[in-house]
Amino acid sequence: MKRHFQKKSLPLDKVRRYLEPGPIVLVSSALNGRHNIMTMGWHTVMEFSPSLIGCVIAGSNHSFDMVRRSGECVINVPTTALTDEVVGIGNTSGAEIDKFDRFGLTAEKAREVGAPLIRECYAHFECQLVDDSLVRKYNFFIWEVVQAQAAVSPKYPQTLHYTGDGVFMVSGKIISRRKQFLPDML
Repeated sequence: MKRHFQKKSLPLDKVRRYLEPGPIVLVSSALNGRHNIMTMGWHTVMEFSPSLIGCVIAGSNHSFDMVRRSGECVINVPTTALTDEVVGIGNTSGAEIDKFDRFGLTAEKAREVGAPLIRECYAHFECQLVDDSLVRKYNFFIWEVVQAQAAVSPKYPQTLHYTGDGVFMVSGKIISRRKQFLPDML
């Protein structure tokens, strides 16, 4: 039976809690021999082929200049095993510390870009900036994934999903409707 929900007004700054279902990612970058990691809670798939991802990186963020000037980054997908590291990375500045060292993470050489992979993450998407026309106005970057890797197991890892106010949800039960999809939709 379908449920009908009682509703109340919601403060507009809380809307994101309901619209940010994608997993938290760690964006690694490099420039002039230095590297950095930032925690990102909002990103969006924009196209399947070529694989395009859009995201906002605040101009005040230490990573902003690194990705803007290098034109590349790696989007790393952590699992719940890295929850404390995700929070710590998000609450510190790479201008002041080396986040790889501080949080015990391993920087590995990427195949296609100069930014490092984070070995402890479940998946890595090496990205090159393909459209910066919205960066000046909105800090919105459009990336093309040029190389991708993901762990073989588990098939559906437990990832973190930020709801705001320091609260995360964990990806949960898998519900499949594959039999209902047309072959070209898979």
